[in-house]
Amino acid sequence: MDAVRVALLREVLAGTQWLGATRRFAGALRGSVVSHGGGLLLVGTPEFEPWHLAAHLVDEAAWSGTPELAPTLVRHDARPSDPAHLAVGLGRLEAARRGETLLVVSPEEPASPLLERVSDARRAGATVLSLGPVEGELPAMAHECLAVPDGSELDLDTVQHLVSAAAGENALPTPRGRRRFRDRVSRLAEHLTAPPPARW
Repeated sequence: MDAVRVALLREVLAGTQWLGATRRFAGALRGSVVSHGGGLLLVGTPEFEPWHLAAHLVDEAAWSGTPELAPTLVRHDARPSDPAHLAVGLGRLEAARRGETLLVVSPEEPASPLLERVSDARRAGATVLSLGPVEGELPAMAHECLAVPDGSELDLDTVQHLVSAAAGENALPTPRGRRRFRDRVSRLAEHLTAPPPARW
C-alpha cells in the first residue's frame, strides 16, 4: 500500500477509533526508539513474519530522517546463508537490552517459546510493544499494545500500514478543517516528492 492509498484510507476511517489508536501506538513506537537512540527489533510468529512492516518502516525511516525507525527483522527460520537483513534469528532476542525496543506482531497469542524470549527481553530492560492479540500474556507484558480483534473493520495488514505511515510523520497531524480534498492530495504529493533529508 503506497502513501496515497494510506491517505485515502485515513479519509475513509475519519471519525473511527483507528486513526487515533494507530497514531498513538506509532507515537509510542517512535518515541521509544528515538529517545533510546534506536535498536528496534521486529518479530512475528513462524506463520506470520512481519517482513512487509519491516520494509515500510525502513522506507519511513529514510523519508522522515529518523534512522532509528529502521528495524532488525528477527526470523524464526533464519539461516546463515540468507541475505544479511534476513539472517537474524531468535537468538537476537536473548541479547536484547535496556534501550532497545521489541515490537511483536501476531494475529493471535504467540506460542510459549517466543513469549519466554519476549519476557526475558523485557526483564533485561527492553521496551516491548505488541500489535495484534487482544488478550493473553503478550498484551499483558507489553508496555504499549494495539489490539486488532478478529472481525474488526480492519485486518492486521491494514493496521500495520497505518502504524508505519504514522510512525514516519515528522509532526502531529494538522487539525481537521474545511480544506478541500484536492488541497489535501496536493499537500500529500508535495510531501512524497520532496527529496530525503541530506545525511552528513
